[in-house]
Amino acid sequence: MAHRLFEEKHHASIYQKYRIIPPDTVLQLILEYLNKKKGPPHELAVDLGCGTGQNTRLLAPHFQKVVGIDVSECQLEQARAVPGFANVTYRSGPAEDLPFPDGSVDLLTAASAAHWFDAERFLKEAARVLKPHGCIALLGYSDEFSLYYGSCGDKLTNIYSEVTKVIKPYASPPVAIANSRLQDLFEAIPFPDKERVTNISLKMEMTVAGLVGFVESFSFCQAYLKEDPQAATALLESMMRRLQDEMGVSSPDTHLEFKTDFYCVLACKPQ
Repeated sequence: MAHRLFEEKHHASIYQKYRIIPPDTVLQLILEYLNKKKGPPHELAVDLGCGTGQNTRLLAPHFQKVVGIDVSECQLEQARAVPGFANVTYRSGPAEDLPFPDGSVDLLTAASAAHWFDAERFLKEAARVLKPHGCIALLGYSDEFSLYYGSCGDKLTNIYSEVTKVIKPYASPPVAIANSRLQDLFEAIPFPDKERVTNISLKMEMTVAGLVGFVESFSFCQAYLKEDPQAATALLESMMRRLQDEMGVSSPDTHLEFKTDFYCVLACKPQ
């Protein structure tokens, strides 16, 4: 990858603990697309920028072998520590230089990671390793979140928005690519058979502490923590207090509802 922002051990641990998992609807969309374009057998899926393996593990029941690849050894250490996935392995490396023979991969995925890739080199490598009719699936979620708890949902969402307004100036340029739902990368894919699906709704419960941990996992929050640890820590602590005060609760383990939208870029290599 051209950008290496998730490599420290602490960042890997909060990424594993707090990062949201793609909903079943996204996985089913990808599998249906692969079945329609290529069909079985589904031998090898490769999850690029796999991080701590949340998306990698979702693929395990549907392929003979799944390989997660990431540049961060700390992230991979967290991924390998999760038991129960005998057909999943992890390797260190970039998305632009893959350790697979030509025409050997059924599916290439990247969950909230493709915006960090060097697009030209990644797409060239994808075209090399994919089987005929093999597929690409690049997924992520909107940067627009809504929070719900009783009648104070709008106020909770505003607190979140105020916090992200402080940390967004620390975002790297690729974050804007993700926020565009990978529009430029979609247009750059050389395969004629491609589509981009947006507005895939996700609703889930998370705790107040989980929401704050999720924000802390953002690359630009980590950049702020490096730049000004005291101010960044105070911001996160203030977010926790403000959410609890608005909700009228004393425990950070109190659940609220979180809503966002996922998107997925799908493409099929020609024969």
